[in-house]
Amino acid sequence: MTSAHRTRVLTGITTTGTPHLGNYVGAIRPTVLASRDKGTDGFYFLADYHALIKCDDPARIQRSTMEIAASWIAAGLDPNRVTFYRQSDIPEIPELTWFLTCVTGKGLLNRAHAYKAAMDKNHAAGNDTDADVTAGLFMYPVLMGADILMFKAHKVPVGRDQIQHIEMARDMASSFNHLYGEHFVLPEAVVEESVALLPGLDGRKMSKSYDNTIPLFAPAAQLRKLIMGIVTDSKAPGEPKDKEGSALFQIYQAFASAEETTALAKAYAEGIAWGDAKQLLFERIDREVAPMREQYEALIANPAELDRILLAGADKARQLATPFMRELRHAVGLRPLAAQSATRTGTQEDKPLLSSFKQYREQDGLFYFKLVSPKGQVLLQSTGFTAPREAGQWIARLQQEGPGALPQALPHLLGLPDQDEALVRQELEKIAESRK
Repeated sequence: MTSAHRTRVLTGITTTGTPHLGNYVGAIRPTVLASRDKGTDGFYFLADYHALIKCDDPARIQRSTMEIAASWIAAGLDPNRVTFYRQSDIPEIPELTWFLTCVTGKGLLNRAHAYKAAMDKNHAAGNDTDADVTAGLFMYPVLMGADILMFKAHKVPVGRDQIQHIEMARDMASSFNHLYGEHFVLPEAVVEESVALLPGLDGRKMSKSYDNTIPLFAPAAQLRKLIMGIVTDSKAPGEPKDKEGSALFQIYQAFASAEETTALAKAYAEGIAWGDAKQLLFERIDREVAPMREQYEALIANPAELDRILLAGADKARQLATPFMRELRHAVGLRPLAAQSATRTGTQEDKPLLSSFKQYREQDGLFYFKLVSPKGQVLLQSTGFTAPREAGQWIARLQQEGPGALPQALPHLLGLPDQDEALVRQELEKIAESRK
């Protein structure tokens, strides 16, 4: 499968705290498994720019970056198979954030869940609407959009509460594409319903906010002590225990096989003592975590090695980001002044040097694309697609492969006049060359 036809999957973790069991079950473990899919290209990053919105403790951000990077690798993420990088090592991301800022309506950002929650909190407290709301909090959906759109991610695994951000990224991409031609892939949110949300020590969702977490790579003695502190009811040994609503049972289920879970359910019904159930939970978690703990501790003790891995990943990421930003800078008009010689002058608008794709929707509800020359001539016109992604995929193939993609694309095009074929091929060749 060529890279042009592979699915790009992107996910990041904000560097504001120590990874806990909930992070492992909900984010780290599933993304490591997904990274082994030979049909995908994985992009995994440490969202340290995002961390600045939530945390003003530099030492904590640095420590968290190290711990999350080490956790991901210890859990089995292979930096050689994926693109694994630190967000702040990609200078093109803040530049793209500004480009997207300039095409994103304030009204769209007004509707962001985090901003609305901050406003509601202020209203409830009788404070000014925007009290303690930074521009970073307000704008972070744009930064998230840049993270996704920079690498033309097709799929972004998210929790249900993050779907809005993917929809906003699609809006930003569509606005930019409408103004400047087809440059961005419209991403899709992937919500994994089967991923467990672990309860914490007190039964609420395991979260740094509640201070009820169990660190993923706590030493075995500390892990056991924390598990022994999980809140349970007062039922004595011999009394049947209810697995519904039992934090201990839910955590066990997230690590155990179906057979092991069935056995614990039977033990609950037979009245297992809480201390014995907690010991079973400790042993089951430690069986999975212990083999990873040694590598984690070795990486934590060697931050220079983590830096080497992350900088190598950043170099790999920038091999895509740098030429793409060059393309986008040209698209918006940030070009060498010598390029004026190849454009119309005087009162006429400057025209792009390259032909560009335009994707749009007609009144029939279908999605179309066309290739337009610098002089406004329509060189290619597609038939209608029921989904925008289908049109976007064909645009991406034509941009990537140039005239080589024409034979496969012909069924989706409204003809290719003989007299124009040479010109079309020439323009597609230029576009493909410019993207290398």
